[in-house]
Amino acid sequence: MSRSAQTARLPGGLTRVDPGLGAFAVRPVDPDADIPLLHSWLTEPRARYWLMTEASEEDVARQFRAVHDSEHEQAYIGTWEGGPRFLAELYSPGHSELAPHYDVLPGDTGMHFLVAPTDSPVHGFTRAVITTVMELAFAASATERVVVEPDVRNHPVHALNEAVGFRIESTVTLGESRKDAYLSTCTRDQFRSALAAAAPTRGVDR
Repeated sequence: MSRSAQTARLPGGLTRVDPGLGAFAVRPVDPDADIPLLHSWLTEPRARYWLMTEASEEDVARQFRAVHDSEHEQAYIGTWEGGPRFLAELYSPGHSELAPHYDVLPGDTGMHFLVAPTDSPVHGFTRAVITTVMELAFAASATERVVVEPDVRNHPVHALNEAVGFRIESTVTLGESRKDAYLSTCTRDQFRSALAAAAPTRGVDR
């Protein structure tokens, strides 16, 4: 079992200026007003790894109301150029399905993100999004490590994760879907080092 089932208090939001793409902002999901938008995102084929492509709007509402009411997770809408562009979730791994699979350390924060579908891809946008979400996670001063568990088949996300400092720790099988996932971690220092390196990674941008 873990040394601690607790994580840092989750941040309420963030604003960040990306050197290439300008201002990003992140705010908590409104579990009523944001549901139609989230439903449209999560039922797109590109969101298949979120396992909600067949979900009804009520299914999505139920999911995000539960997140809103939880003490251990928070969902966020990310905006760019004044419009909603991505979804992020932060959570306490010690209160999640990950807990039996690794040694949860004090200061661990779990993370998911999803970039909204678009007909006008912007070079470097996905990299800017994951950087913004990582800044959000580390906005809590007690957060020392971010933990992710992407599907092993999600190769673009693996490349993005590596670009911001993640290292694969193990392969784990999660949930009713029996998803095989790469349990990966990124410390605050690893993230800062990746930012400092500032080396663009080919093949990971939208």
